[in-house]
Amino acid sequence: MSAVQELLLLPLALLALQASLCRGACVEVDSNTEAVVNEGFKLGCISCKKRGEVKATASVDWYFMASDETEENPIYSYENKRAYIHDPRFEGRLAWNGSKKTNDLQEGSIYILNVTFNDTGTYRCIFTRILEYSNFEHPANSTKIIHMKVVPKLTRGLASILSEVMMYVTIIGLQVWLAIEMIYCYRKISAAGEEALRESAAEYLAIASESKDNCAAVQEAE
Repeated sequence: MSAVQELLLLPLALLALQASLCRGACVEVDSNTEAVVNEGFKLGCISCKKRGEVKATASVDWYFMASDETEENPIYSYENKRAYIHDPRFEGRLAWNGSKKTNDLQEGSIYILNVTFNDTGTYRCIFTRILEYSNFEHPANSTKIIHMKVVPKLTRGLASILSEVMMYVTIIGLQVWLAIEMIYCYRKISAAGEEALRESAAEYLAIASESKDNCAAVQEAE
């Protein structure tokens, strides 16, 4: 297998590995932090249970502190498959976007509808998990903090632009490299074919010449 083929197969192998990991385990990721006014926005909060064979129950509590406030206030909670909105500022605008049909929560994300500029601030997600062993229960808590900023429209950062440019440069570079290798292989095969034809012709001439000499020797002998 050529080096180009190996490079082309490597991203596919990584994607396959990532997909298998995503199906087989919980993966904690950071939430986005930039929301667009009048649009929806997901506040991501994932807390993976370390031991999948242990039964557990979990509840999630969300708190919010606006950019002009000094104390955080409870805004949302989810427990026993039921949701509660505690802050009138978010009444009718918060929706559960986490684990469903289970009390063993792994994701506690929520979704804000119709984002306003007043939603800018710090959000805190607190996971309260109770691990149920045969003889005792063990509490385990985790906290995620998100600093959200509301903007008039979504802007692309320099890192995102550079990443996309590098992706296109890499793709074009691989294609050029593949084309060069194909041309090189074609020329090499053509040269080998021509050499084989020349060797075959020389061998044929040598055999014909030898046959002619043998015939002449036979005639002389007669």
